[in-house]
Amino acid sequence: MQDLNLFEIFVSRINSLNIEFVVSGSVASIVYGDPRLTHDIDLVIDLSQTQAANLKNVFPENEFYLPPDEVLNLEINRANRGHFNIIHKPSGFKADIYLTGINTFQKWAVQNRKEIKLDKTVFPIAPIEYVIIKKLEFYKEGKAQKHINDIAAMIRESGDVVNYTFLKEKLTEFALEKEWEEVQGSSDNDS
Repeated sequence: MQDLNLFEIFVSRINSLNIEFVVSGSVASIVYGDPRLTHDIDLVIDLSQTQAANLKNVFPENEFYLPPDEVLNLEINRANRGHFNIIHKPSGFKADIYLTGINTFQKWAVQNRKEIKLDKTVFPIAPIEYVIIKKLEFYKEGKAQKHINDIAAMIRESGDVVNYTFLKEKLTEFALEKEWEEVQGSSDNDS
């Protein structure tokens, strides 16, 4: 329950600003797959400079680290791969903020989010296909086995909600077929 409260401190505050976003990464893979320990939350946000100025209102400096305005503006103006962190000072818990920029796949994830309610907080969760693709990209970059394990768990627990036609298109678009084969091999070994 402690971790849920830490997730909520970020999600509920961003919800209060009416900013479109999704929870992705490990937290989303936990929703679709198996529980595991994680010390951060990944959020994909469609954020304007005006909205960014309001972040200070919900993430006060005495409780949170928020990058300086010039850093926020620089990241928001990136067409692709804009990123910054918000850190809860008392716990050290971190939110990795990934900005949609002009990335159509990230924008698709935000527009096609699934909403779940935990306690009193609505968590907009990225579609499972998005989470799988992003975990495959991270696996391709760093070869961390946790990504393959997360994907295998998501397929095992929530495979019936995956749009495999769409997923296959994205696997080809992002050149992730080889990594997907590794997931299939991992799933076969679990049986």
